[in-house]
Amino acid sequence: MKAEELFALVKKIPAGKVTTYGALARALGSPRGARQVGRLLHGNRSPVVVPCHRVVFADGSLSQAFAFGGDNVQREWLEKEGVPFSGDKVDVSACFFADFGGEE
Repeated sequence: MKAEELFALVKKIPAGKVTTYGALARALGSPRGARQVGRLLHGNRSPVVVPCHRVVFADGSLSQAFAFGGDNVQREWLEKEGVPFSGDKVDVSACFFADFGGEE
């Protein structure tokens, strides 16, 4: 799995939508590669260009604070885009995106 390929997929996630680490791994042909996706996204140096804040855990949980520079930053960015939450988790069923152009 290459970071460039992953970042290209993440760029396809529209504002107001989220996907999961696992969905990205599957789209890249590595169905058990969710952790690797997380490691590669942690190295993203251009979060405005590669919107990794739109990637969440399968249960809607958000990334640890250090990945976005502070507590609640990921949630703030998602809420600004209109992503719905249920408690402290994204309502993934309401805004899930997996249309990566046939790569799945």
